[in-house]
Amino acid sequence: MARKIEIDVDECLACESCVQLCPEVFEMDDSEGKARVIKDVNDEEVDKVQDAIDTCPTECIAWAE
Repeated sequence: MARKIEIDVDECLACESCVQLCPEVFEMDDSEGKARVIKDVNDEEVDKVQDAIDTCPTECIAWAE
């Protein structure tokens, strides 16, 4: 089952660590200069997304409630 992820773009530093760890789910928004979620997370991507959450220096990535 797909899970949703959220990014608090106000806190995003555009360090691109999430994009490097999981480009299937995250990309940089060139117009905003911030990371964004491009799709829901499938079961195979959960561990990679959790790594991105754990690596984010501002803790702006979270699983949606």
